Amino acid sequence: MPPTPPPAERKRTRTPGATRQRILEAAEALAREAGPSNLSLDAVAAEAGVSKGGLLYHFPSKLALFEGLVEHHLSKTDDALQSRERTGAPDAVISGYIEQFRQDMACHRPPPASLLAVLVENPGLLEPVRRHQRDFLERIRTNAADPEFATVAFLVVNALRSMELLGTDMLDDDEITDMLAWLEARLAQG
Repeated sequence: MPPTPPPAERKRTRTPGATRQRILEAAEALAREAGPSNLSLDAVAAEAGVSKGGLLYHFPSKLALFEGLVEHHLSKTDDALQSRERTGAPDAVISGYIEQFRQDMACHRPPPASLLAVLVENPGLLEPVRRHQRDFLERIRTNAADPEFATVAFLVVNALRSMELLGTDMLDDDEITDMLAWLEARLAQG
């Protein structure tokens, strides 16, 4: 993935959707670097190449920005699942879910303690996650050749995410990669 050019070198667009997207991408990058609890609206505005007023137009508060980040992440996962669902192939949805996790893992991880601090301060941020995760699981089970195994694969991915969030990683990156490969091989066997 090519590095993000400095804000001054980015092509400025005037569409609200593009500006909102740029703000979310900037916030996501900064949250990975400094941790969500250290995220400042000024830094996000500078990184996105918008004025602070422009940022506040799209996200009137830091909490609104965090809500936007949660929805943005869930939307990316949903897009990946929809793309796989359209193929109609059995186990395509759980494979897409695993692949999305693999892509998330390839990004620099935010410090777990700071993400937990944000969630403790704003537990309502978890509500859309709960809602989407239940929907993702239903779609995975509906598309699965073996719904029980697909459920186990879904739970394994979520356990790996939870270990990361809580800072209780018991597996290193190679072991996680091996686990994901094992799940995918098992899914390929039908």
